[in-house]
Amino acid sequence: MAGMDEFRFLHAADLHLDSPLLGLTEKSGDYARLVADASRRAFNDMVNLAIESKCRFVVLAGDVFDGDLRDTQCGLFFINGMARLQAAGIRVFMILGNHDAENRFARHLHITDNVHLFATTGAETCLMEDLGVAVHGHSFPRRDVRDNIARQYPPPVPGLFNIGILHTACQGREGHETYAPCTLEQLVNHGYQYWALGHIHTHEILHRDPYVVYAGNLQGRHAREAGPKGASLVTVRDGKVADVEPKVLDAVRWACERVDLTNTITHEEMGTRIRSTMRDVVAQAQGRPVALRLELVGATALHADLLRDRRELKLEIEAILASVSDQIWLERLKVETSAPVRPAMLDPSTGGRIAADIRAAATPDALLAELDTIITTILDRLPLSDRKEEIRASILHDVPARARDLALSLVENPEGADNADQ
Repeated sequence: MAGMDEFRFLHAADLHLDSPLLGLTEKSGDYARLVADASRRAFNDMVNLAIESKCRFVVLAGDVFDGDLRDTQCGLFFINGMARLQAAGIRVFMILGNHDAENRFARHLHITDNVHLFATTGAETCLMEDLGVAVHGHSFPRRDVRDNIARQYPPPVPGLFNIGILHTACQGREGHETYAPCTLEQLVNHGYQYWALGHIHTHEILHRDPYVVYAGNLQGRHAREAGPKGASLVTVRDGKVADVEPKVLDAVRWACERVDLTNTITHEEMGTRIRSTMRDVVAQAQGRPVALRLELVGATALHADLLRDRRELKLEIEAILASVSDQIWLERLKVETSAPVRPAMLDPSTGGRIAADIRAAATPDALLAELDTIITTILDRLPLSDRKEEIRASILHDVPARARDLALSLVENPEGADNADQ
């Protein structure tokens, strides 16, 4: 095989430059500024990594920009990064993904000479004779690409190391639109040595020899994109992939944590369990700010207390988190605890009789039908959204049981009623 015995390249995808971090932009002051440019800082670190690792080229597998480039400064920021790579002698091969395709500015960027943007009209090939590498790519001509465009990619160039850049929902990966669908078997049998995939925001090696790799996104954008994010540093030796190393580049770390409060009796015990969990999360974040979605679960004597005043509970949890680190922000708190099961016994008091009636009549199933009707009426009046069913299901799952538990807590613990936070 022609070219050098060993070289490195960086495979990145789904940069979504200037995409807001959902749920964090409402917080004011220094933290808002910190998260607002998280995607830019991750991108800068990606450029630094390529230079420091002496990469010969960078592959960008789509969705460099977000759906709507709101600020031309974002385009100039990207071009500046490409210029830094050019100064280091690093070439860039990029395709447009579904978000780039709907971005009216992306395809008209006057990018530096070291960048090759693959055409939207069909798959094409770029050769690097000095390295013995052929790079094949196809940009999305529009957002909604439902064809298996991988079939249009040219056959491998004999004697060269062949890379295919593709933005795809390979075998319909969960949670993502099935754009440019293809099968793993199809890619494996195509004859390339490395498929650089984009669109799925989780790092995953689908196949080795040949390698089929999702780099994941550089920066998590919301709580469903928790954990480390970054790019893949690929080492090629003697015409074969020798190593695919995930490199962590995110500037803000998302974390979704469940803390089990089973058998806890005091708020001090709750604080101890939360601190124990968060110390691990902070250690894994390695100095990065953490955006936390916290869920409290388990059968606990604190259940009624946790339901009564959510505002007070949120302040208490934030104080607990601050005792661990000043780099944690509570993005959302979910209380999914339950009351401990009590032995069945008749309480003859008025409160006891009311509680018995609630348990008998206000079952979640009994409340469900009436609530369903109300929600349907409300959602029908809202603008069309693909999240309507998700919102409806979330409310129906949560509200009936919460309402029943809150009613019972107020009846059985009337001294807390004045503090109830509706």
